[in-house]
Amino acid sequence: MVTTRRQLLSGTTAALLAPEVALADQDLAWAAAFIRRSGEELSAIIARADSVEARRQLLQPFIDRVVDVDAVARFCLGRFWSRATAGQQQEYLRSFHAVLMSAVLARVGNYEHSEVHVGVERPEIREGNVQVATVVERTGAPPARVIWVVNPNADNPRIIDLVAEGLSLRLTVRSDYNAFLTRHDYNIDALIEALRQQAA
Repeated sequence: MVTTRRQLLSGTTAALLAPEVALADQDLAWAAAFIRRSGEELSAIIARADSVEARRQLLQPFIDRVVDVDAVARFCLGRFWSRATAGQQQEYLRSFHAVLMSAVLARVGNYEHSEVHVGVERPEIREGNVQVATVVERTGAPPARVIWVVNPNADNPRIIDLVAEGLSLRLTVRSDYNAFLTRHDYNIDALIEALRQQAA
């Protein structure tokens, strides 16, 4: 599962770093434009930041703005969210944010000197959300198809999932968390501690 998450996150970073995105569907053009703007901003952050700490400071508000991190975190915890205390929920969300940030920081450095091109296919509405399919071409790597799942709010779009090689990132993570909690007697504090260690 760790390898799978790395592949998904790798595809995520590559797709966001693309400088050009062609809009395929006028009705849902806002969703593709949102992905394009996010990619341009991420590219600018990488170009501007000259250290890991500088990137962290710039990336944190960016990630919080373009990704509905709290919603994804609650989805990944599944039925255990309602079983957690208010304190555990806060600590879990804080740890989830930290894990995501560490994963993004670990990936963006790999794309500093790579040429990345992304083509956008026709955005579609599926299961109440907008799916923006992209084909990522990166120097030295085979083309990869990444689907961005965006909430249907055109005024405040947020990424809530991505699908690469047919695998949903948030479903994969939820399966991992469920397996972990099953092995640890459903101890949410144990999961939070594991996330803290992962972020570190």
